[in-house]
Amino acid sequence: MELYTLEEGRFLVRLARRAIEEYLSSGNSIGPPLDTPDRLRLNRGAFVTLRGYPDGDLRGCIGRPYPVQPLVKAVIDSAVDAAVNDPRFPPLPASSVGTITVEVSVLTEPREVVYGKPLELRDKVKVGRDGVMVTWTMGSGLLLPQVPVEEGWNVDEYLSYACMKAGAQPDCWLTSKPKISTFQAVVFEEEKPRGGIIRRELEV
Repeated sequence: MELYTLEEGRFLVRLARRAIEEYLSSGNSIGPPLDTPDRLRLNRGAFVTLRGYPDGDLRGCIGRPYPVQPLVKAVIDSAVDAAVNDPRFPPLPASSVGTITVEVSVLTEPREVVYGKPLELRDKVKVGRDGVMVTWTMGSGLLLPQVPVEEGWNVDEYLSYACMKAGAQPDCWLTSKPKISTFQAVVFEEEKPRGGIIRRELEV
């Protein structure tokens, strides 16, 4: 996992918030700032997660799992999408921007897990380290590595919920041998709306 400094994390989280606030106030998308560090211009996958404050309820989460665009652009686009294009929630009104916290996850590229028997996945997927992507004949679904930590899931539960996220039955990983890919993430989040920014520790 490529490590990012807290300074870089603050840059990305503040950028995500600025992208949301600008889009909701004017309908315009911002571009990468001129002072963007070179490393943040490299292609990386990223997700932006929005949560209500102080309850922590999910309010939007969208991203780009593959490194197909510069990290700063992935964060800007994902932030706007999390605010207005997550189909699970109505678009965030501009008046609510001060009631949410912003979280940015920078991802490694997903890699397919090679396994024989399904139960081998228990040793190949680690809660708190790995995000999971499940792909089967009817679609795919992804869960960020912080999700099973927040929910208190074990590996079996994690894989089952990842299957359901992909639109499959929860036991799909046991019965159908879907394609399982894992990735890692470094996660930065606001402690409160427009407040201090910290790096989340996910390992359990």
